[in-house]
Amino acid sequence: MPIAPGRPRALLPAVLAAVLACVFAVTGTARASAATARHVVAYYQTQYVTNADGSQTYVSPRPLGGTATDIELAAFHLNGDGTIHLNDDPPSAAKFTTMWSDLAALQRSGTRVEAMLGGAAQGSYANLHANFGKYYGLLRTTLRTYHLNGIDLDIEESFSLADTKHLISQLRADFGSGFVITLAPVATDLAGSSAFSGGFSYASLEQQAGSQINWYNAQFYCGWGDLSDTSSYDDVVAAGFSASRVVAGTVTNPDNCSGYVSPDQLTSTITSLVSSYPDFAGVAGWEYFNSLGPSGPASWFQSVKNAMS
Repeated sequence: MPIAPGRPRALLPAVLAAVLACVFAVTGTARASAATARHVVAYYQTQYVTNADGSQTYVSPRPLGGTATDIELAAFHLNGDGTIHLNDDPPSAAKFTTMWSDLAALQRSGTRVEAMLGGAAQGSYANLHANFGKYYGLLRTTLRTYHLNGIDLDIEESFSLADTKHLISQLRADFGSGFVITLAPVATDLAGSSAFSGGFSYASLEQQAGSQINWYNAQFYCGWGDLSDTSSYDDVVAAGFSASRVVAGTVTNPDNCSGYVSPDQLTSTITSLVSSYPDFAGVAGWEYFNSLGPSGPASWFQSVKNAMS
C-alpha cells in the first residue's frame, strides 16, 4: 500500500497503523497473539490413576472447561522403532477413546489442546535430529489426525539451536499462523544462567525465531527457579524476555517435584507479577490430575485464573 506523493505528514501515522493492522490480520504473527491474553495452561499427562486394588480410574479433562485456555496433552514420544506413543501407548489405543472425545468437546467450547513432545523421557529430539523427514512426518500426521491446536516442545535432551529453528519453521509452514507453538524450557535457561533445555541459548532462539513462537511455558520448579516470590521471574525479564512471552509454570502438588508453592503464597506472587507486568502472560500447572485445588484439581487452575484477574 504505497503512500501517494504529497500526502500530508499528519496522516502518515494513521496510514501506517492501517497498513500494520492489515499485516497482522493477514499474517496472525505469533508475537501478536501472545500479547493479547493471559494463559491458564494445564498439563495433562496422567489420564488414568491406578487404585490400590490395581484397577484404573479415568481422569477426565472436562472440568477444566471454561478455566484452562490451553491443555498440554503429555507426553508424546517419537520412538526409535518408528512409532509414536502417548506415554506408554499409541495415541490410537482404545484406552484413549474417551479422552479424545472429551478433548474434542473442550475444543468445541474454546479450549485449545496442544501436544507436549518430549519431557524427561529421552529420544524424541535425537530421532528428529538423526532422521528429520521420517520422524517429523510421523509427528505431523499425528497432529493432523487428532486435530490438535498446537505443540509444546519440551526439550530435555541435546538438540541444537539450528535443529530447533528447523523444527519450528517446518511446523509453522505446515500448520499456519493459527497453530500454537510453545516451548517449555527451565526458567534458568531463559534467565541465561543454565543450558539444560536443549543446550542452546534461548536468547538467541528468541532473537532469531521468536516471531514463529507463541510463548514459553517456563518451568519455575525442580530447582530451576520457583514462584515463592517474583525474583525468578524477574530474572527472566531482566535477561530480555518480555513478560508477554513467558508463562510462569509451577507444580500443583509437592509430590510432582520440588518448588511447590502454597496457594496463598502463589496468589501473592501472581498478584505481584500482574502488578509489575501488565502484559504478564499467565500461569501453567504441572500437572492436572493431582492438583491441590480447594474443590478438586480443576479448582487449582481456577484459583490462579482468579489471581490474574
